[in-house]
Order: sequence, then structure tokens, then C-alpha cells
Amino acid sequence: MKKRKGRFKITMNINLKITLLVFSFLFLFIIIKLAYVVLSDNVDGINLTEFANNRNTTKQTLYASRGSIYDVNGDELAKNVKSYTVIAYLSSSRTTNEKKPEHVVDPEGTAKALAPIIHMSEEAILKLLSQKLYQVELGPGGRGITEDTKKQIEDLELPGISFITSMKRFYKNKSYASYLVGYARSDDSGEIKGQMGVESYYDDLLKGTDGYTEYQQDAAGYPMPNTQITKEAESGADIYLTINNNIQLILENVLTKLKNEHSLEWAQFSVMDAKTGAIVGSATVPNFDLNTLKGITSYLNPLTSYQYEPGSTMKIFSFMAAIENGIYKGDDTFQSGHIILNDGTRINDFNNVGWGTINYDTGFSYSSNVAATKLALNLGVSKLKDFYETCGFGKKTGITLPSESIGSINFNYESELANASFGQGMSVTPIQMLQALSSLVNDGIMIKPYIVSKVVNSKGEIIQSGQREEVGRVASVTTISRMKKMMYDVVYNGFSYNKGYAPSNVTIAGKTGTAQIASPKGGYLTGEYDYIKSFAGFFPYEDPQYVLYFSTKQLVSSSADIMQVVSSTIGEIAKVMSIQDNSSDETVQKVVIMNNYISQQLDSSLEDLKKLQLNPIVLGEGSHVISQYPKVGSSVLQKSKVFLLTNDTTYKMPDVIGWSTNDLIRFCNMIGLSYHMNGYGKVVSTNIEAGSIIDLNVPLEIQLGI
Repeated sequence: MKKRKGRFKITMNINLKITLLVFSFLFLFIIIKLAYVVLSDNVDGINLTEFANNRNTTKQTLYASRGSIYDVNGDELAKNVKSYTVIAYLSSSRTTNEKKPEHVVDPEGTAKALAPIIHMSEEAILKLLSQKLYQVELGPGGRGITEDTKKQIEDLELPGISFITSMKRFYKNKSYASYLVGYARSDDSGEIKGQMGVESYYDDLLKGTDGYTEYQQDAAGYPMPNTQITKEAESGADIYLTINNNIQLILENVLTKLKNEHSLEWAQFSVMDAKTGAIVGSATVPNFDLNTLKGITSYLNPLTSYQYEPGSTMKIFSFMAAIENGIYKGDDTFQSGHIILNDGTRINDFNNVGWGTINYDTGFSYSSNVAATKLALNLGVSKLKDFYETCGFGKKTGITLPSESIGSINFNYESELANASFGQGMSVTPIQMLQALSSLVNDGIMIKPYIVSKVVNSKGEIIQSGQREEVGRVASVTTISRMKKMMYDVVYNGFSYNKGYAPSNVTIAGKTGTAQIASPKGGYLTGEYDYIKSFAGFFPYEDPQYVLYFSTKQLVSSSADIMQVVSSTIGEIAKVMSIQDNSSDETVQKVVIMNNYISQQLDSSLEDLKKLQLNPIVLGEGSHVISQYPKVGSSVLQKSKVFLLTNDTTYKMPDVIGWSTNDLIRFCNMIGLSYHMNGYGKVVSTNIEAGSIIDLNVPLEIQLGI
């Protein structure tokens, strides 16, 4: 028994020693491994330093959905939609079942089937499909395709053809209000960013706030349980513009027609709510497709970024300055035609000869540069510049659109002062003109224009809203009342052809402008059509609802076409917005186009004019017409006077009581009769009795009154 115990004891000792030895080796191995881990940066292919620093955390961005843009009535103008890129798997390694191939097995057939759908040639697609790559994008035609196009391709069931899904900006109305809405595009990271217009100015609000998902993973890359943290993305805000769809479409259509029928560099037509300052429409040609950018010629919005010499529309404000400063007397007379300044500069009226001796009210109706110059010289540089600044010229309006220009009203010398009085040698923007014109329809208070009606966040809360904002008083109510009447007279009592600006269903007030275009080489361009032509006004005259400003550069056309643009636009807006005109039937008449009566018999001419409801004034007792006014093709209102000069020089004095000064001046000029005017308003008496033979050697003395 003792021997057995001894053998068992020996065996136990041996086993113990072996066990201790194994544990010793394991312990030594662990020590060595720990030392290796401590001393090494890379273990089993894992960078431990980087692993420790990052705590093996993975973070994925959850991109926010970009907000939409709407018009004032909630019609969608811009939104995010799914976009797809066509890809082709070329490697046969993708296919595990030959009966269901997952790579392109027939490159020629695939190219032929896809070519008409993605608008690429078969050769171009086949070249892409013939590369030794795992997969390839079928671009450019296969990039950014729509859901419908994707469906067409899927129906073909082409092996190896698949899609990558992304988001893109979509504009259903394409070129509608393109410079106002602007556009947004995806950058290299896939984020959609605004590039122009409202898309750019409100980019931070539209894009929203990205979220994220964060979790820890093990060394093999698998997510570790209970480590995920998610912050949801917050969608971008929706922007509601002040644009009225009905008005915007009228503007878009009339400018598109103008561009299609005539050559021009650009044209813009903008309309603002007279009471609030909301921009209810603003169209431009050339415009461009917001989805493709096809047709884009400029990345600047003409409404806010084009600055140019305005021409005679600026007389609205130089005459206002004279009235407001108490130096204006409308019935004072001056010699029109030209004026020589102290430095020898000659200022001409636009027709170079003028209209004889006329008063300043008539000078405004006739757009006399001489009248504007004389008033400006009496005002002086400081007072005129101060008034222009009060009207907002030379500084930004602050409208929420990108790249607004400030224009320039930097004039100092006498000749510069003269030029500035009729809108040359200085520059403005259309949005500045609209803001300044707002003072005329708000009793002298100028209001700030705005383009955004409201901004609504992802929770449905209104976080911004547009509303009437008064900039300040420009002029007294008395000054404004007088200027409004003078602008009314431009259209209805000025040159007869100016009546072509007036629609048949509403009365308006306005002022035309024609400005030379500065040459890059100095001076001005001298071509027949090298002008910027414009019209500024408001309607209805009795209770203004809208302010408008139209301008165009290098339009190869006549003034009659501009009249048609303005009158048809105003008429259509008045119609669709149900504006009721409170004027009398005498002022709201149908517009007719003048026929040719020259070389025609007087009797037949009078009969035709009677049918057109026009009022003929016959000059001389001849049987044939040798001259007429208005000229052939002019737009005139029914009941307007038409002067017919006959082949006889014996002239009888018509009954001119109640005539406007413009009609009387036209009458005198056609027969070569000199005249002198006194007073203001319409004709109340003359020194020649109605019906008597006129002696052309005796000047006509005219007394005006209200």
C-alpha cells in the first residue's frame, strides 16, 4: 500500500509540474503579447492608436429635405424630387445563376434599347459598356433621369442595368419667374445648394438642419448593441413669394411675344402692389429653363442687379424736387429747343428744335430736357442730389434678393446736374424705380418693396412674414397730387400718340423714358436702336392699386410696339384682378390705329374718321389731305382730335375753347402760326374769334385756365 501511495504521489508531482509549466508558458505568452500591444501601434491589422482615439465610433449624416418655394396662392414653384442615375454592371462575377444574369450580357442590344430613352447615341453607350470595369455610369444622358424615364428602362428588363437614387431640384414651370425663383444644384457631396434668386438668398432656411446616426462598432466593423444615438434631420422651411400667378403669366407672355417678334438685348417688366410694396410680378427676357439652365445669358437679375441710365422717367423726380422746394410754377413759360450752359455745353430737347415758347407743365408732358435743365439749375446740385437720395436712389432697397446694385447719383458740375435732371450721367435699378414710384401712390410716403410673403418652418410655424414697411416721407401731399396730375396729362393730354399707352378699360398715369447707352470707349453709342426705353406709371389713376416699370435695351422696334406692351399688360391685369375704373366714359375709350389719309379725298377721310369715332379738325378748305396728325399707325383713343391739313392755305379759326395746350400747339405748328400762352390748364380764350380767317402774321394769344 505504501508503494502504491508513493507511486501516486510521484504521478501527482509530475502532473503538477506539467500543469505549472503550461501555466508558466501561457503567462509568459500573455506578458509578451501585452508588451507587444503596449509597444506596437498596429495589432492584427488594427491601428490601436486610431482605434482608441476614435473609440471605434461611426457617424452617418442624415440629410435634411430642402424646403419648397410657392407663389402667393400656394402653387408650387420649386421642390425636391427623386433623381436617378443609370448604371451598368459589366463584371460577370455578379452573376451566380446564368438563367438570371446580373451583368450586361448583350452590350450591342443594351445600347440600342437605351439610346432613344436616355438621348445618347448607340456608339457612345456601347463604348461605355465595353470597358473592363465592374460597373459604369451611363452619362451624361443617364444622369438625373426622372421617375417616368426610370420606369421606361425598367420595363425593358435589361440584364445588368440598375439605378442609383438621389435627390434633385425640380421646377415644374421651367422658365417661369426664373430670375426671381433662382435655381439650386447638388454639389460634389450631394448637398443641394441655392445658386441664384430666392434659392440662393434663403439657402440657409431652405436647406434645413442635417441630422446624424452615431454608433460604436467592434473591431470587425459590426455595430455594438445599445450604442446607437440618432438625431433626426429637420426639413427646410417653405418660402411663399408675393408673386401672383395671374399677373406673372401676363408679364411672361407679353415679353416672350416681344422677344419673338423683335430683336433686343433684354427687357424687364415688373409690377408692385401700390399699398404694400409686394412684388406681384416680375418677368425678364431672355429667361431660362431652371431645370436645365438652357437659355441663360446672365446670372444677374435685371430687377435688382442691372443698373443703367434711366432717361426721362427721372423727370418725375427732378420736377418733384422743384415742386417740393417751392420753385416750380407750371404756367411760367420758357423757350424750348435748346439751352447753352455756362461751360458751353448745349442741351437739346429730344427733337432738337423744341415746340416754341411753352410753359413748364407742357414741358413735362412733352418731356422737355430744356425744362428739366432750367429747373435743376435753379435747384442746384445739393438740393437735387438730396431729393434723389430721399427717393432711395444711390443705395440698396434691401429687398431679399442677392446681388442688389446701388446705382450712382454722383453729379457735381453744371453739365452733370443738367444731365441728371433728365436721367443721363447717372444710373438706377428697376427695383429702385419701383420703390421711388411708391411715394406717388401713398401720399408722399415711400414704401419698401418685398418679394417674400411668408416663411413657414417644418412645424408649420410662420417664422417670417412680409408686410408694408414705410421708408419715409419723400414729398408733401400737395406735391404728390400735382405730379400725379402731370403724369396723367402725359398720357391723355400730352403727345397724341402717348394715348397708345392707355388701355381701354382703366385710366393710368405715367412717364416715358429714352436713354442713350454709355459706350465702353467713352461717350454714348450712336446706333439707331442704341437706347434703353422705359415706361413708369401706376393704375388706376383715381385709386392706384399697382405701380409698374417697364424697360428694354436695344429693342429693334418702334415706340408703337412698346405702347402695345404696356397698354395690353395693364388692360389684362385690370381684367383678371377685377379692377373697376371710376373714371368717366369720356376718358376710358377704345384704342384705334390711325389710317393713312394723306393724298386721300377730304370727304372720304372725314367719313372714315366718323366711323372710328375720332374728332377731325380740318385745316384749310382744300379737297385733298396733304398732311395728318397723329401719323399713320399711331394708337389713339376714340374721341381724340385728328388734324387734317388740306391743299389750301386759307385757314379758319376753329373753336379751341377747352382744348389742351398740346392740341393747340399741334394746330399752330401745322399751319405755321406763332403763339403766346398765359396761365395754366386748358384754353379759356384767344385773340382770334372762332370761324374767322387766320392772319399768319398775327401771333395767337392764348389764355389758359382751370
